[in-house]
Amino acid sequence: MEDSAAVAGLLWDEWLPEQVRDVIAGPLPGGVEDARRLVVWLTGVHDIGKATPAFACQVDQLADRMRDAGLDMRTQGQFGPDRKVAPHGLAGQLLLEEWLEERHGWSGRQSGQFAVVVGGHHGVPPEHGQIKALYDRPHLLRTPGPSQVVWRRVQDELLDGCADVFGVRERLGVWRSVRLPQPVQVLLSAVVIVSDWIASNPELFPYFPQETPRSGEERVAAAWRGLSLPPRWEPRPAAVDAGELFAARFDLPAGAVVRPVQEAAVRLAHAVPKPGLMVIEAPMGEGKTEAALAVAEIFAARTGAGGVLFALPTMATGNAMFPRLLDWLERLPVQGGTPLSVLLAHSKAALNDDFAELMRTSRQPIVAVDVDEDVPRWRPSDVGRTAPAVLVAHAWLRGRKKALLSSFVAGTVDQLLFAGLKSRHLALRHLAVAGKVVVIDEAHAYDTYMSVYLDRVLEWLGAYGVPVVVLSATLPARRRRELAVAYAGAGPDAEGFGEVEDASGYPLVTCVAPGLAPVVERPAVSGRVGQVWLEPLGDGLDVLVERLGAELVDGGCVLVVRNTVQRVLDTAKALRERFGDEAVTVAHSRFVDVDRAMKDAGLLDRFGPPGRSGAGRPVGPHIVVASQVAEQSLDVDFDLLVSDLCPVDLLLQRVGRLHRHQRGDGQAHRPAGMRVARCLVTGVDWSGPVPAAVRGSVAVYGRYSLLRSLAVLSPHLERGGRAVCLPQDISVLVQAAYAQEARVPGGWEGEWERALVRHEKHRADQAERAGRFRLDAAGRAGRPLIGWVSGGAGDADDTRAGRAQVRDSQETLEVLVVQRLADGRLVTLPWLAADGRGRVRGGLDLPVDRCPSPAAARAAASSGLRLPVQFSAPEVMDRAIGELEEFFVPAWQAKDSPWLAGQLILVLDADCQTQLAGFVLRYSESDGLEVTRG
Repeated sequence: MEDSAAVAGLLWDEWLPEQVRDVIAGPLPGGVEDARRLVVWLTGVHDIGKATPAFACQVDQLADRMRDAGLDMRTQGQFGPDRKVAPHGLAGQLLLEEWLEERHGWSGRQSGQFAVVVGGHHGVPPEHGQIKALYDRPHLLRTPGPSQVVWRRVQDELLDGCADVFGVRERLGVWRSVRLPQPVQVLLSAVVIVSDWIASNPELFPYFPQETPRSGEERVAAAWRGLSLPPRWEPRPAAVDAGELFAARFDLPAGAVVRPVQEAAVRLAHAVPKPGLMVIEAPMGEGKTEAALAVAEIFAARTGAGGVLFALPTMATGNAMFPRLLDWLERLPVQGGTPLSVLLAHSKAALNDDFAELMRTSRQPIVAVDVDEDVPRWRPSDVGRTAPAVLVAHAWLRGRKKALLSSFVAGTVDQLLFAGLKSRHLALRHLAVAGKVVVIDEAHAYDTYMSVYLDRVLEWLGAYGVPVVVLSATLPARRRRELAVAYAGAGPDAEGFGEVEDASGYPLVTCVAPGLAPVVERPAVSGRVGQVWLEPLGDGLDVLVERLGAELVDGGCVLVVRNTVQRVLDTAKALRERFGDEAVTVAHSRFVDVDRAMKDAGLLDRFGPPGRSGAGRPVGPHIVVASQVAEQSLDVDFDLLVSDLCPVDLLLQRVGRLHRHQRGDGQAHRPAGMRVARCLVTGVDWSGPVPAAVRGSVAVYGRYSLLRSLAVLSPHLERGGRAVCLPQDISVLVQAAYAQEARVPGGWEGEWERALVRHEKHRADQAERAGRFRLDAAGRAGRPLIGWVSGGAGDADDTRAGRAQVRDSQETLEVLVVQRLADGRLVTLPWLAADGRGRVRGGLDLPVDRCPSPAAARAAASSGLRLPVQFSAPEVMDRAIGELEEFFVPAWQAKDSPWLAGQLILVLDADCQTQLAGFVLRYSESDGLEVTRG
């Protein structure tokens, strides 16, 4: 009890962000002082349920000593299955409630809102049925008969002692009138869980022999030094001038100036009465990421946030963001030598070279140290100067349930959405986000299913007072309003948010905080303006080949974006026959992880901003054929764009890769015929009365979304139509495509109506399915968290199955790809590039009679590949798993080979082919995975 309570006090004093402490202190009459007392006391009593016969009977020799002292109890076998009705957390909740009610005059409702913290300290608050079942079996709490009085006396003595030692006895009468909001109950539960986990660690709190006693203070001090948990980040007030702030935090090109949307975001972050939700809408390439980090720093200083969570749509975008986050952190002013905990949060983070290097350099064993050892530890009073922070990937803060507790996190949006999913240890996720500023990138990229979770998470973030920054280049106005209403906790029919939805202009910065009127500002556009001419192009491959042959006479770089991988591969094959293998590059999602990373790096080197170091822009004609992986987070620039029809917001994202940078005066460094930006729209049969998108595009996006896109693009696609003006037309086109009242082109009515019916049915189905495990909104203040996650999804994690809980995607198989050579040896794929530290990854031996070398095992793990949709059908998936499991290497399952243990291995032959579940699989470095019927 003392160990846990002492840890809670240290967490409060040194680790919990001010933003979290303020939320807990808010409803308490004694403010922060009361809050600390409450945290320490609840942590101290959290295991009182172990002082019951149902728990104490488990170790015979210890139970016998208790029986000798008058605490009679049945044996474990005599209790039978009834013991399961009394887990010690629930038993502790009932004992604490009883003590508060009978000895201190609390009502049942008053005691429940505090005691439920004890009941839920193992990750799940109890349900009403569980409470009733234990009430019906009082013998599990105290043995009937003469011993009952002894049990009661011991339990009361322990609780009385905690009230005295932890200084709450005089506060209990005052707290009796407090109504704890549910967010406060969640945070209290989380702090108790964290304290319990630390105090239960035998490395930090070993059982000392009786002959070498130590005081409680010495014991805790030794453990705290051994843990060496990085202290909370205490942000300093940021510069008011945007130019000064950006110059200090970012590596800006010579002569760069702060853009109007960045300046407006910084100014509003300082000026709004209370930090809340800020939505930044601006064109691609306008520096929204830098604006978000600047706003996050300002908001953190104003609210006492202890970190930043940057949520991105995919692992690839998370990987791209992580080094940018590190660069920003290295420029933050902190007291010299302050360690800041940093994390890359997705399932393959350990394969990221930047994060792996951070883990290597900050490796530290977590062990208790000798109490007499003088171990220096950073303290705020130690240093008064500012200096670069020490960035660490702290070992204790890694793992599925603790990861987000790191101060600074870049990861997939799934990590944020899990905060809206009923699951075990959900309180820890809420503690993690409640102490940060949350940045949500590419907000337009989330469908109805994901939005159901995102909106509920925003409600809780608003209740916690967490500042949130939302970024998008193409956000529909209705979605902007939904995000604002959710964060403000105002309900779907709330009044006063009309200005948020009706706001016109672009760029746009919108600020919302609970209880305050929204603020909308329309910054001026930057000097980056241009025109893009759209043109319809027939869908045949021969049409495309002929057209590009004419376009590339004088050279040039073309991006062709297809909506399915199969269309990418078919297109690349046809283009190679005409232009040669060296002139065509393929990029899509069916490459193994390390190849995919090298593809992205190669695209940036060849097609990135002018002056970027690397291979350089191709001199002759070059065509990149890509799937949607080229839509976002790649700063690449092409002379001509060919795109399959897609929803207009995504088409505009693709257009953002066209003439992205200035190449010479008037684009003079581009081929003469490509100095005017043009996008050829294909993937459509244009011949009928209603243009018809190809089947693959309909399967991905739905017929209705494609018709809406066509309808708003029609004036730009018609012969003699007008160009799309950037950035002015971005918001105009997006709002028109997603407006509730649509203009239906003449002759399209029948097809439009049929597509709309299917669209609405699909959206309703998504919302219904997402709602099954979605967390409820915060209940009224004083209502205990009983049943908070009942009927939930179990554990939530960033595995394939875990992500499927918050994404409307079919379950897929993920495999590690290796090769069996003609001589029978297993090796990693031979062409794999060296990692970020120059270590070889390709062609390494993978012996089956022992664990592979760490380098080979890691290289194999970096060859993860998600199998395509053909393997998602249950019968195909089951057959594939069965066949894959036939290759099982016992030596690879050892604990000292974590990279390969439990993985499904896809073994390719010497020609990089294999058969699986009736399909032929071929893999190549240039084209990735191709799947055909066997």
